[in-house]
Amino acid sequence: MHKLCKTVLFSLVAGTLGAGAAQAATPITIGVQAPITGQYANEGQGIADAVKLLVKQQNAKGGLLGHQLKVQVCDDQGEAAPAAICARQLVNDGVLAVIGSYTSGAALAAQPIYARANVIQTSDGTSDELTKRGYKTFFRNAPPNSAEAVFTAGYFKAMGYKRVAVITDHSSFSTGLAKAVIADAKKDGIDIVDKAYISAGSQNYTPVLTKLKALNPQVVYFSGYYTDGGLIKAQMAQLGMKAGFVGGDANQNVAFAKIAGSAAAGAVIINVPAPEDLPYPAAKEFLSQFQSAYGHQPPSIFTLTNADGLRAVLYTAEQIKSVEPAKLIPALHKLHNFEGLTGTFSWNAVGERTGSPYVAFEVTSSGAYKITYPAAAAK
Repeated sequence: MHKLCKTVLFSLVAGTLGAGAAQAATPITIGVQAPITGQYANEGQGIADAVKLLVKQQNAKGGLLGHQLKVQVCDDQGEAAPAAICARQLVNDGVLAVIGSYTSGAALAAQPIYARANVIQTSDGTSDELTKRGYKTFFRNAPPNSAEAVFTAGYFKAMGYKRVAVITDHSSFSTGLAKAVIADAKKDGIDIVDKAYISAGSQNYTPVLTKLKALNPQVVYFSGYYTDGGLIKAQMAQLGMKAGFVGGDANQNVAFAKIAGSAAAGAVIINVPAPEDLPYPAAKEFLSQFQSAYGHQPPSIFTLTNADGLRAVLYTAEQIKSVEPAKLIPALHKLHNFEGLTGTFSWNAVGERTGSPYVAFEVTSSGAYKITYPAAAAK
């Protein structure tokens, strides 16, 4: 009888939560799915830290619609199999929304699990496939590969590059971005002299680079992640390659310059503005708060795009005065001109973020980033 009573009580509480009318004492759980360990750990830790800081601030203001918030973090290591496990675990934990993951492969693996459970998922995964699957629960908090590819091809053309070599790893994100960049570059009359593949994390890329060096490209474009991009830039210098280096958005991380060492200077990375380049007062205030809380700045812009994902969810819930998925999800699809830390953006009918400008950064000798293109954005 004691067990039966406990079961009935749990069922009543769970049912009340599902209807969005829980007692004030019942917390709302926000999930974080990110690579807390592994090669992208500093990105995942940055995302988790940002969410924890925002939740602490929200609770200090009284919580969300009378409920305190709590954070549940799951480490997906940036890989598909652990990501699916994380998704099932966070769904079982009864989360309202999940922030993450950092990689497209992990986000893709978790996506159908959250969709079946009607759990909101915001992610900076940039694979175009993420918004083509038709899941209403998914919201992208960073621009897609297709938008970045158009900007990258325009940058090549503006810089006068006629011969470009492309390197990609085998991840869905990297291959998708490389394919899109190649297609848009060819439209602009740029010769892609080769498309080379590497195995992420394999450390030694000199065989691939030696082959590319013989083809005499003006620039080597790498669509993968900073952990490999930094090594590629360093090994290009060791081989005496005169070609420039241009990296996709996943190369924009403080660790890139540490990995590349003295060879980092002059590398160009395509992304939305870096944290230190954000001109918005709210962003500058958040960066100051992040520094005070953790003793360092965020590792990349993706800390802030993920923070914006949570901020947008909280803002929308407050506007409609409900955390019921049946009400909150449609409202998020109608979010318009939200003032984010990373600029004003909207979410459209398929959960795509719109209204995000790209820039080209040059890595300085100190490891900092300097906007060099377009001219209007350069300092």
